[in-house]
Amino acid sequence: MDWLLFGVFLVLMLGGVSLAVAMGLAGAAVVVASGLGIMSLPTNVYTGIAKYPLMAIPVFVIAGLIFERAGVAAAIVRFASALVGQRRGSLAIVAVLVAMVLGGISGSGPADAAAVGAVMLPSMIKAGYPRAFTAGVIAAAGSTGILIPPSIAFVIYSLLVPQASVPALFAAGLIPGMLSGLTLVVVAWGLSVRNNFEAEPAEERPPIWQSFKEAGWGLAAPVIILGGMRSGYFTPTEAAVVAVFYGVVVGVAVYRSLTWRGVYDVLVEAAEISAVILLVVSLASVFAWASSTLGTFDAMARAMLGTGASETVMLLSIQLLLLIAGMFLDAISIFFIFLPLLVPIAAHFNWDLVWFGVIITMNMALGQFHPPLGVNLMVTCRMAAIPMEATIPWVIWMVAAMAGTMLLVTFVPEIALWLPRHLGYL
Repeated sequence: MDWLLFGVFLVLMLGGVSLAVAMGLAGAAVVVASGLGIMSLPTNVYTGIAKYPLMAIPVFVIAGLIFERAGVAAAIVRFASALVGQRRGSLAIVAVLVAMVLGGISGSGPADAAAVGAVMLPSMIKAGYPRAFTAGVIAAAGSTGILIPPSIAFVIYSLLVPQASVPALFAAGLIPGMLSGLTLVVVAWGLSVRNNFEAEPAEERPPIWQSFKEAGWGLAAPVIILGGMRSGYFTPTEAAVVAVFYGVVVGVAVYRSLTWRGVYDVLVEAAEISAVILLVVSLASVFAWASSTLGTFDAMARAMLGTGASETVMLLSIQLLLLIAGMFLDAISIFFIFLPLLVPIAAHFNWDLVWFGVIITMNMALGQFHPPLGVNLMVTCRMAAIPMEATIPWVIWMVAAMAGTMLLVTFVPEIALWLPRHLGYL
């Protein structure tokens, strides 16, 4: 039945069927052919999303949208511009720094890229940056949104690998996420200097103190979210709810840029985005259950381990496998398809599952702006009105830089594990 599961999935995927539907139908075909009981399908669809940690996903989506519509992104851009100053490449540096801050609110790469793109694209293009370079930088910077906590990807990973708690994953992702962002800062600045982008500043440098006061409400959001979880006042799901209420107060009462009609529009859009995410999760659950029942991935894991490959070779093989998969599949689908295979391998080598989750998620972050199907790149290219292939000469440098950071965390696990261990999560 293994051939049926993957055969149906590949045929449907190559035929243009959405990944969620392809996984659901492939799982359903195996259930019917194996006589596992057709009523197991609705049960698995429901149990796939009826999990408390998943409640954090729609709420973090709401929080990210509210902060974007409230004008927080624009305020943070002004503050970052004041800090960076006027020099070649300053706007590219600002774009990455702002994405890192907003990633600490939304937890989503595409949402982060869209929010930063809405604010930074016009000003960067006005300053003379090529549209392809601008779209590539913002897409790459947005990928840090699933590494810097809170992270929707870490919530999904914790759901599938219960041994890795959400607080431990959030803490483990902070330093690698910041390292990835700083690496992108260096690359964006270097490319800007080499190509003489922004030789003349487009706007005057904002006053630091004034811009800090305006951005302070937005900068406080990640502190409230992470500080509340660390102090034990609320769980990650409750932290998302707190972030939403905080964002509403800031947008409606402080900035006064968010109307109640705007709040309603945010709720509608968040419902649509969350429905897509949870639909993928629910239908992927059918695929995962069918493969688990057949023992497909257990057999594949035993076969991989039977090759006698060393720990280093296995690690690099896994990274290469996920990098290729990330070119064609979204992060959630990759988790559901590959984690049942990879977790037994990790257990065989006694790899820490929190660290393992971080390096896998770094690979997913890389895939978000890696052509041909990087979802962040799709968002920014659509906003910049350019074809994705135009970004390749610029994006390839950013892909190489983040891949280097990923390999550093892969072979120096303490980069990810020091903070959660210091905070008592491990």
